[in-house]
Amino acid sequence: MPASEAVPDLRERPIDHDPMRVQSVDKAFRVLRAFDETRPSLSLTQIAAAAELDKSAAQRFTHTLVALGYLRKDPATKRFELTVRTLDLGFRYVRTNALVGRARPYLLHISNTTEETVNLTVPDDTEVVFVSRITARHVINADIVIGARTPVYCSAPGIAMLARLPIEEAMAILRRCDRRQITPNTVWRLEDLREKLMLTAARGYATAFEELHHGDLSVAAAIVDAAGRPVGAINIATLRSRMTPEAAEQAYVPVVVDAARAVSRNG
Repeated sequence: MPASEAVPDLRERPIDHDPMRVQSVDKAFRVLRAFDETRPSLSLTQIAAAAELDKSAAQRFTHTLVALGYLRKDPATKRFELTVRTLDLGFRYVRTNALVGRARPYLLHISNTTEETVNLTVPDDTEVVFVSRITARHVINADIVIGARTPVYCSAPGIAMLARLPIEEAMAILRRCDRRQITPNTVWRLEDLREKLMLTAARGYATAFEELHHGDLSVAAAIVDAAGRPVGAINIATLRSRMTPEAAEQAYVPVVVDAARAVSRNG
């Protein structure tokens, strides 16, 4: 298949054995999930292949999604792309999610007092998802926006949340990760990650120093529900050029730990 017709890799595949699952809804979302940053526009053939639909079904679903305003079809190229209306679900999530609402005042306070970038993330299996973010003057990663995802194994929020799970449950998630050494500092081998989880559980916070991006220092603490299970994490991110890892840990650990405890307590 030519590069232009390459099929994007979807995060999820359909589950056909659930009698309560509405397959047409499943298929519509598979069409929408076919698009990503590497494939902002797709032909009908690409969509059919990515969504595991025959071409006739793909044509019906794309026609419906165009009519609803979630897809746009270029009249010249006949290729499809997402529209701004697809942001609606994300916007509604941010505006209605109780955790985001509880955490927001703490994020604002941290940002104002530290002048650093502060994030709220939530777990989604092998990834963490950014659901609230306040950037400082010293922006570390401009491409991280609400909805962005990072691997759980090499991010401070991810390790902070995994450390609040039973160790074998956490290790099962790590085994499913596409683990690799992203930078020279990335902790990615299972035995080393197990040690990191044990250390994080013992001290109540996690760090990731240049594991995902060069120059990125991150300190995080998990937010837990009434049963003690992780539902999110707060992290402060700063630049290696601004302070040492030791200084970041000393300055910001009490801040994120106190904030995470407060948000957990309010839950």
